[in-house]
Amino acid sequence: MARIEGVNLPASKRVEYGLTYVFGVGLKSARDILKATGINPDKRVKDLSDGEVAILQKEITTNHRAEGERRKEIRMDIKRLQEIGSYRGLRHKRGLPVRGQRTKTNARTRKGPKRKGGQVALKRQVTKK
Repeated sequence: MARIEGVNLPASKRVEYGLTYVFGVGLKSARDILKATGINPDKRVKDLSDGEVAILQKEITTNHRAEGERRKEIRMDIKRLQEIGSYRGLRHKRGLPVRGQRTKTNARTRKGPKRKGGQVALKRQVTKK
């Protein structure tokens, strides 16, 4: 089993798709990495030798931002938006959708489950004569 950047790659997948399991490495980046290292993208992860895994690990750590480094970069970008007081930073802070989606009906993923008692029933007042 190949382990790159602390992630176990799925053994039965092709290398180019297996590399996408590393955070910050997409299909385009995976293909670029394989082209730079000279490893055949049709090869399965289980067929990689220890030397090839080491070459892939070295290529990713030196020329690409992946896993913890990438997560830290994203966190810092969001923090910067919040500190400068931008609209996007405000939306991040409040836990609402950032990219202009509607929130009246949808956005349950960002807002969380519905809270009880959100609707107020229109009750007819009983008047005594």
